[in-house]
Amino acid sequence: MLDKIIHLFRRRILNTLKFSWDGLLSAWKSEEAIRIEVLLLPLVIVGAYYFGSTKVEQILMVSSAVLILIVELLNTAIEKTIDRISAEQHPLSKTVKDVGSSAVLLAIINFAAIWIYILV
Repeated sequence: MLDKIIHLFRRRILNTLKFSWDGLLSAWKSEEAIRIEVLLLPLVIVGAYYFGSTKVEQILMVSSAVLILIVELLNTAIEKTIDRISAEQHPLSKTVKDVGSSAVLLAIINFAAIWIYILV
């Protein structure tokens, strides 16, 4: 019985990881912003290591960059959903896409504020 539960748990984890990886690859292929953010992440990690004077600062610097990527992925999901529902122009669709874009902007402002505060 325990073996069956462990097997189901492992399968669930593996399926979840596969679906997540598929989503990231799909976003990578279709969204330039995601590609840029993923490619800049190693630079952010190195920069945080050198410029963050404590582990907390380093974690804040890196996690603020990861937050941008998370919000960008959610924004992409929202935009793809709106596009799937209808290709025609609609004021509500524009509003939804603009709100998603605003969330990305706030994540970028958060990143900049954290880095400026730590560096200055």
